[in-house]
Amino acid sequence: MAFSEKNITRIIVKEAAKDWEKISETDVVVVGAGPAGLTAAHYLRDFGFDVVVFERRLSFGGGIGGGGMLFHKIVIEEDAKEIAEEFGMKLEEVESGLYAVDSAEFLAKLSYYAIESGAKVILGVTVDDVVFRPDPLRVSGVLVQWSAVQISGLHVDPLMIESKAVVDATGHDAEVISVAARKIPELDIFIHGEKSAYSEMSEKLVVEKTGKVAEGLYAAGMAVSAVHGLPRMGPIFGGMLLSGRKVAEQIMFDLKK
Repeated sequence: MAFSEKNITRIIVKEAAKDWEKISETDVVVVGAGPAGLTAAHYLRDFGFDVVVFERRLSFGGGIGGGGMLFHKIVIEEDAKEIAEEFGMKLEEVESGLYAVDSAEFLAKLSYYAIESGAKVILGVTVDDVVFRPDPLRVSGVLVQWSAVQISGLHVDPLMIESKAVVDATGHDAEVISVAARKIPELDIFIHGEKSAYSEMSEKLVVEKTGKVAEGLYAAGMAVSAVHGLPRMGPIFGGMLLSGRKVAEQIMFDLKK
């Protein structure tokens, strides 16, 4: 079969444009392709919602890939074992209720199941603002920009995505919620900032506090710690899986009311 360079370019531009046209209006935008964001995307798709995940880097996984201080293992606790096994992860119980898993496997299988469920994941895109509506007051989408444009320091206007819900799964800085808190004071959001490490307490509280921050805006994973002033937990990731599932369940409840 003969083809030329123009065919390659045409296919990429045409097919990418089709995707962007579809996601210009979606049910849920998940910001961050880390463990909580990918888990949320998987369950939201299972619940029947259209989902797009924006990740500013050109890779999946958030903090997963580095394991613990670049050792290639992470830890899952008993409470999250069911989710990990649902994603096909091979767990080794090393101590009572604590399981080791390869960080690469954890990352790859979370990514696979999110995509296989039908979530659209777009890498190299940063969410740098939100869309809001005043009556009733709610977050109703996000503004997106190529990460490369931001890194270069160029001023280029972003594109906008409308959605029914936005999940901040950006990690320790709660980047999306922080922007909303600063630019829409009427939302009455206060970012407490995360505390130092207390792993057992953090794993419990992150899941407990996961959920709606304002109408249309939700926190999952380490963003929950930043918003509510919770301790960090380090390379134990069960709370991230449980948080991702919980935020998906709350969005299902809220959107189907």
